[in-house]
Amino acid sequence: MNVIIPVAGIGKRLRPHTHTKPKPLLKVAGKSILGHIIDSIKPLNPEKIVFVIGHYGKMIKEYLRANYPEYSSRFEYVEQERREGLGHAVYLALQKVEPSESVMVVLGDTIFDVDYENILAAGKNIICVSETDDPRRFGIVQIDGDRVVDLVEKPENPPSNLAIVGIYYFLRGAEIYASLKYIIENNIKTKGEYQITDAMKHFIKGNKLFIYRIKGWYDCGKTETLLKTNRFLLERHNTPGSGKNSVIIPPVYIPQGVYVENSIVGPYVSVGDNSVIKNSIVRNSIIYDGARVENVLLEDSIVGEDAAIVEDFKVMSIGDHSIIETLNRERKEE
Repeated sequence: MNVIIPVAGIGKRLRPHTHTKPKPLLKVAGKSILGHIIDSIKPLNPEKIVFVIGHYGKMIKEYLRANYPEYSSRFEYVEQERREGLGHAVYLALQKVEPSESVMVVLGDTIFDVDYENILAAGKNIICVSETDDPRRFGIVQIDGDRVVDLVEKPENPPSNLAIVGIYYFLRGAEIYASLKYIIENNIKTKGEYQITDAMKHFIKGNKLFIYRIKGWYDCGKTETLLKTNRFLLERHNTPGSGKNSVIIPPVYIPQGVYVENSIVGPYVSVGDNSVIKNSIVRNSIIYDGARVENVLLEDSIVGEDAAIVEDFKVMSIGDHSIIETLNRERKEE
């Protein structure tokens, strides 16, 4: 069994944080998004994991070599030089997979609450779905029993409330490769890109495809959804840490080496290595490595690596190596 993880996106909605690193390497609950994904698929013992990389491909490779050296012989990389959609990315990656072998596609910017082993045990071509309250925002499947009979991208009149979440499993790579090749050769695009949804519409004409309902899916595509994912993960894995004259309200992620003084931290706060929090109240936020937060009330925020926030209440999203200082009236007059 092989796994394909597309990680070539540029993460526009998470700027400025994605100005300096790819979205899959942003940390949530103390670990990169990509790290959470890889750890979740390790029990499958895949023969090969193919990463579709883009502009920040070098950083992706360095991260994987440093954090998963035991898997380095299984990792392969394909560069998507032009961003032409998820379908195009998977098409490129499938060229690294034996046509007769099974393959799973897992999006590289989403964390899933799913048992991957159950998907494989089903012994079917699978598309994972989850119920949604607003099906017009997503790709939706139309089903007969558990079999997919149609797929519709952001429909005005949804045939169901089952959203396509970003996990696909194929018993053989050959058939889905043929469908992707078909849409590319015939220039079938949606919103200017080759989409895997269009390939799946072609795929089901000659192959059976079944749904697998998952418990939850947590998009990491923008600040508010990244913070929501942080909350979900912290509820499962609390690392409380400690502080001087401070109160830590779980769940949080505070590793050793973080300095907390005269502060209230939590709930739902992740703090990176070697960060400092002093004289502050911090909740529902992510603070990355080496950041400094002093004399503030911070909520619903993301603070980049080596960034500093000093004084005053703020809701903000600032990039790596930034410094924000707000002077009060008395200090300005001095």
